[in-house]
Amino acid sequence: MAIQTATTILTAIDAAKLVSNMVLSYKQIAEQERTRRYEIGVSGFTTCISGITSACLEYGIVVQEEKTKRREIEANEKVAIATINAQRDLLMAYLDRSFDERAENFRCLFKVVDQAIANQNNEQLGAALSSIVEIAKSCPFKNLADLASVRASLNDPNHVWEF
Repeated sequence: MAIQTATTILTAIDAAKLVSNMVLSYKQIAEQERTRRYEIGVSGFTTCISGITSACLEYGIVVQEEKTKRREIEANEKVAIATINAQRDLLMAYLDRSFDERAENFRCLFKVVDQAIANQNNEQLGAALSSIVEIAKSCPFKNLADLASVRASLNDPNHVWEF
C-alpha cells in the first residue's frame, strides 16, 4: 500500500505540476494577447495620427497651390485689362484722327467751294461739291465693319495703323 500511496502522491504531484504548467501557459498566452492588443491599439493610433498628419500636409500644399493660382489669375486679369485699355485707346485715337481728317477735308473743300463761288468758277464748284458728296458717302466706320480683321490688327504688335 505504501507503493500505491506513493504512486498516488506522485500522480497528484504530476497533476499539480501539469495544472501549474497549464496556468502558467494560460498566463503567458493572456500576457501575449494583451501585448498584441496593445500593439494593435498603438499601431491603430499611430496609423490614425499618420493619416491626420498626411492630410494636414496635403491641405497645406493645396492651399499654397490655390493661392498661387489666384495670384496668376489676378496677374492675368491685370494684363487683360491693360491690353483692353491699350486697344481701346488705340481705337479711340484712330477714330479721333479719322474724324479730324474728315473735318479738315470738309473745311478745305468748303473753302474751295467759297472760292469757286467768289470766282464764279462752276467747274471748280462742281468738282468740290462732288468731292464733298463722296467724302460724306464714305463712312469712317466702313473699315471697322470687319471686326475680325480689326481684332487681329489690334492683337498684332507689328500692325501699322494709317491715319
